[in-house]
Amino acid sequence: MSFLSRRALLRLPAVRTYSDTAVEQAKAKWLANQQAIEHHGLQTADFWRKMSYYVFAIFGTYVYNVEIEHKAHNAHLMAENDGKLPQPPRFEYLNIRRKPFPWGMNSLIFNPEMQRDMTIED
Repeated sequence: MSFLSRRALLRLPAVRTYSDTAVEQAKAKWLANQQAIEHHGLQTADFWRKMSYYVFAIFGTYVYNVEIEHKAHNAHLMAENDGKLPQPPRFEYLNIRRKPFPWGMNSLIFNPEMQRDMTIED
């Protein structure tokens, strides 16, 4: 055998043969790893679902209490002012209108119970 052919044989990748038991062991290890990952994912998702419900309940209760106080305060103000909320002072730097909106001076989502009516001049 010549020098070049021996050198070419040495550069060939080694062919590995695996026994059936080694392949089965590798498959079993891989499947166990995948099941562990899936189990961890389910536990983590369950934890964050419960945590989200808990946070929602805490902040929902807080916001509900704040809104109840706000509603009671508005009812008190309306009782003092003959059933209408008092208009806030008309400051020059608030609600500047260079030209009217196509639908009028008030905003498109105007709420007459909570906002100043810009069509009424004081």
